[in-house]
Amino acid sequence: MKLNYIIKGKGSPVLLLHPVGSAITFLEPLADLLSQHYQVMSMDLPGHGQSPRLSIDDSHPMQLDDFAKDVHENLQHAQFTPCAVVGFSFGGMIAQSLAFLYPQDVSFLIPCACPCTLPDASRPISAKRGTDAQKDGMTSVIEATVERWFTPAFRAKKGHLASQEHLLSAHHGGWVHGWHAISNIDQLARLPQIKQPTLCIAGEVDASSPPDTVGLIAKAIPGAQLQIVTGAPHMLFIEQPKEVADLIHAFLKKHSH
Repeated sequence: MKLNYIIKGKGSPVLLLHPVGSAITFLEPLADLLSQHYQVMSMDLPGHGQSPRLSIDDSHPMQLDDFAKDVHENLQHAQFTPCAVVGFSFGGMIAQSLAFLYPQDVSFLIPCACPCTLPDASRPISAKRGTDAQKDGMTSVIEATVERWFTPAFRAKKGHLASQEHLLSAHHGGWVHGWHAISNIDQLARLPQIKQPTLCIAGEVDASSPPDTVGLIAKAIPGAQLQIVTGAPHMLFIEQPKEVADLIHAFLKKHSH
């Protein structure tokens, strides 16, 4: 599947992967900051943004490794490897798959605001987020999603409205397949085999993937670090793009010499 992407800036290659239901437009503030130092590719995942749609009647729902394969094939085609892979939420789960399945693609791994596995009790809840949208449309999931994603202060300033409008207007095939894949996430046993220098970033007040959840990735990957962004929610890269960009830049600068 040929995916949509944009490239900004010059320097070492950095790939940004967005959360489920979003698109590269969500990544623009962070991409602008990082592109002052790096060549930054933001990619629309399958079924998201300007990339090809995914059918919601599909009897073969995608798994994380399927999304990773599409990302890998597009990176190869664009000759953008090896690159530092920065993934947020769903994008961070795909980044873990990519580093494991296609290690030659990934120079540095930076999973943010994401789990590597789920408690059994959480799997049906995650799956339901997809099936609810499939059955009743995105309006049925929007309020709970926006509450999970942003801090009350940010919502009070109407900072969430662009994201909310995108979720409501976009085709929901990517959301449906994405939540199916998320509900089956099971990366923990693979992580000790990941060799790339790894930085895990968590938002201090992230209700979806709190620091302990992200910290589990850091504990499992040899030598990985965990950084926590003070006061940041799940969409840490939207609410605090400068803090996130500074952490990524410091990590890459330290490990690139």
